[in-house]
Amino acid sequence: MNRVKDKVALVTGARRGLGAAIAAMLAREGARVVLSDRKAEGSEEVMHAIAAAGGEATFMVHDVTSAESWDNTIAATIERYGGLDILVNNAGVGAGKNIEEVTLEEWRWVMGINLEGAMLGTQRAIAAMKQRGGGAIVNISSIEGLVGDSRMVAYDASKAGIVLLSRSAALHCAKMKYNIRVNTVHPGFIDTKMVRGFLASIAEGGDVDAARRALEARHPLGHLGEPDDVAYAVLYLASDESKFATGSELVIDGGYTAQ
Repeated sequence: MNRVKDKVALVTGARRGLGAAIAAMLAREGARVVLSDRKAEGSEEVMHAIAAAGGEATFMVHDVTSAESWDNTIAATIERYGGLDILVNNAGVGAGKNIEEVTLEEWRWVMGINLEGAMLGTQRAIAAMKQRGGGAIVNISSIEGLVGDSRMVAYDASKAGIVLLSRSAALHCAKMKYNIRVNTVHPGFIDTKMVRGFLASIAEGGDVDAARRALEARHPLGHLGEPDDVAYAVLYLASDESKFATGSELVIDGGYTAQ
């Protein structure tokens, strides 16, 4: 307990899935957490769970593709809690299309949320954290940012972009002596709504259970991950325990990319 006690955290895409698990984890460990998402639907359940566990959190509607929305969200966070110590750029989408199928509209949609959203958040968080004397930025990439998948060209490109964005920002902050660390987390296939949707899209003959078993078999540990598996990794990088880690990639994938 209390691994991030009294720190102020902002988690994007936090009304479900990985974002909800990350926000709840940080709140359980003592942070005051702002959950943000493009719409509020479903956020009440997450907020209730955090409150029931004794955590402190608030929710804000937030469009990560908008610079103005970023400015407003961070300003509101500072006004409410006095500063910003942790940013988790988690908001993300995927389009299950290969290079021949993907449209320019789909490409720009994925890039706008996944990569441009991470850039805007990292940039705005650095400005806020400089005033605080330091902080930690955790950008959620994917194993798809490290290895290719023929079925998800836009998603792969966006998640790979997050890696070099984060390394560049980490080096800049280190050079400027800001005491701001920037790292990436690379989840494998985690049992979330997004992954279940992906399985439905690739299931032959509509047999989602068979598709799931085949995907599980590709993981040396023999099963998909759980949201808390990723949340614990984020907690480490958000806490002072990782004070010597910056510009690094933490892979949480059941051995998928070790093969």
